[in-house]
Amino acid sequence: MDLLGNTLQETVEAAKALGVSRHRAAAAYADFFRTDRCTEPWVEDCMPPIRTTTIDEETVKFTLSLGDGLETESVIIPMHRDGRVTRTLCVSSQIGCAMGCGFCETAQMGLLRSLTASEIVAQWHAARHRVDNPFDGGRGFPIKNIVFMGMGEPTDNLPAVLQSIRVLADHHGPAVPASRITVSTVGRTEGIRTLARFATARGFRKLNIAFSLNAPNDRIRGEIMPITRAEPIARILGALRDWPIQRSAAFCMEYVLIPGVNDAPEHCDETCALLKGILCSLNVIPYNPRRESPWRAPTEEEITAFVTRAIANGQFCKRRGTKGRNAMAACGQLGNANIRRRTFVPVRIAG
Repeated sequence: MDLLGNTLQETVEAAKALGVSRHRAAAAYADFFRTDRCTEPWVEDCMPPIRTTTIDEETVKFTLSLGDGLETESVIIPMHRDGRVTRTLCVSSQIGCAMGCGFCETAQMGLLRSLTASEIVAQWHAARHRVDNPFDGGRGFPIKNIVFMGMGEPTDNLPAVLQSIRVLADHHGPAVPASRITVSTVGRTEGIRTLARFATARGFRKLNIAFSLNAPNDRIRGEIMPITRAEPIARILGALRDWPIQRSAAFCMEYVLIPGVNDAPEHCDETCALLKGILCSLNVIPYNPRRESPWRAPTEEEITAFVTRAIANGQFCKRRGTKGRNAMAACGQLGNANIRRRTFVPVRIAG
């Protein structure tokens, strides 16, 4: 039995059919997720092998080799605060992506296929227990936060994404609180509404959502994000306004700052006016050039000017630190160039 894609209750029910008691199944489940040890013969080690590990200072990117010749890409990101270091895991929900965003390396692959819940949870398990840790010695990193910001559009793979969140938040398994999990989307309104319904369930009411805004209006956004033609900004913001009220934090509005595209003073002013009245944090992400990029990375002066102007407009705003750029591990840089456009699959939107 593969435990990676199952909650404790699902594991107990499946084990019962094999004649395994609830107590024995629960113990095996906890051992596997908490210690990476399990000697029960009915439990299969279905963890994909680690294919590569790349380190850029304290940022670690690793890939897991899947049985069909494809691979997942995940990033362990150090977060420094008050002299302490915690780590956030950026996970992928698909291999490649169908959204076609011009600034993103993953988009250049096209969509090869979606990941299963087991393949998503495997990224956490590898990061927590099996990736070599040269900083503390041994293997594995303590993971505080999980962000669905790797390869793929999570709302195009919602059944697997939601199941993986159930497993990741299971108190007997990974035990990552929903308040420490963030799903990032380009703005699939039906997907946002499905996530909102999920976030009304007990145990998931503090699930976080991030929206990749990246432009002050539909015209500019449409030039870099084709999805805008089908999903205009106003419609997406309307769906976000309907998010469940049981929230402990503001929405995260992600804004990839691209020189000459969306970084002018008037772009900042228009963005702040657009977000007025929405409890949100404008998270400015300096553009990380993809391979063969038509744009350069912004300078520190350009980043500071945009952030400072946003704050002057009364918008809560912060700059996301750039980490992992030299290892193609920074935001927007994931995607194996060697497997680009190998296979395309149809996308079914889950409502």
